[in-house]
Amino acid sequence: MAAKGNTRLCLRGDFCKADTKNVATRKIVCYPLMNNAIKLKQRSLSVIASAGSSRGIDTINGSKVNGINVGEVAPVMRNKNRESTKESCVDAPLHAVLLGRFVEDQFVYRQTFIIRSYEIGPDKTATMETLMNLLQETALNHVTSSGLAGNGFGATREMSLRKLIWVVTRIHIQVQRYSSWGDVVEIDTWVDATGKNGMRRDWIIRDYKTQEIITRATSTWVIMNQETRRLSKIPEQVREEVVPFYLNRVAVAADKNDSEKIDKLTDKTAERIRSGLAPRWSDMDANQHVNNVKYIGWILESVPINVLGNYYLTSMTLEYRRECQQSNLLESLTSSTASGTEDSNNYMHRRPDLEFTHLLRMLADKAEIVRARTQWHSKQKLN
Repeated sequence: MAAKGNTRLCLRGDFCKADTKNVATRKIVCYPLMNNAIKLKQRSLSVIASAGSSRGIDTINGSKVNGINVGEVAPVMRNKNRESTKESCVDAPLHAVLLGRFVEDQFVYRQTFIIRSYEIGPDKTATMETLMNLLQETALNHVTSSGLAGNGFGATREMSLRKLIWVVTRIHIQVQRYSSWGDVVEIDTWVDATGKNGMRRDWIIRDYKTQEIITRATSTWVIMNQETRRLSKIPEQVREEVVPFYLNRVAVAADKNDSEKIDKLTDKTAERIRSGLAPRWSDMDANQHVNNVKYIGWILESVPINVLGNYYLTSMTLEYRRECQQSNLLESLTSSTASGTEDSNNYMHRRPDLEFTHLLRMLADKAEIVRARTQWHSKQKLN
């Protein structure tokens, strides 16, 4: 029987029926629904989240998903003596909910996620913003789990002492296939040096069930002073902190990485302009500027609606030029570029059907915030 104040969650099939007879323990016994959007065939999930437990989460007969262990457990007994039910449970301290684990001699950090209903788009698959958010979450948890985290948003201890933060200057992501609602994905991330004062962070996303790599991403980061908002060299003390975690490996091969310069759009070269985009308070992050993932939605505001509905966004490159604050009004510019196709059912092995160049800029003084390039493949051809 769980200690008083604990919560026990048991899932069978899809769901749901609740039993609250025991005030100390609550169970949700789940039965299949007609809607099979999320399929957990003959599998159950059992978790005890204990505010008073100090024991960490580990995998038990299954895999850890968002800090919750998923695996085979005994069927829920339908009798009055619920306490006699034998289940595989694990005490989970609440502070450990988002943590993953290190693999490959501590160089790679791995975390698993379930694609939730509010992370999908109209076609019931994860959006580009969802993928970027998962990459960012895994990166932050990597820093926290390494023991390097200071009091900043992803900053190390030595960085926090010097009021320094990491800022991303460029990110490139290639999507082989988008996950659907209820799918489980596994994300690996690691870091390496780039240039004299930069750090490269890479990711790969796998389908947890098949272990197929469905997304690859690479990014470049530099250090900025949080008070002056100026870029800074990496202090030697910070370098000593992060170098032991460097791994000489790339997620995107050099010949497949979009490293070409992105042309600047102007009023004359842009085919579509969407003005009056306004950041909200909720768009701000802990570093006191608009979260870099938010830019994606504004960039796509100037993409034709038929493209959004009929094509998959399979590649995106972002070049970050300056910060954006809540008080700034923005403009989104888009222009198409030449593209072609080759016979293949694989995103990565044929040229895109469409390619666009984008610019997100300040409405008032036209100062650049982000340049971007996107590639798209027809859903009709691939389905």
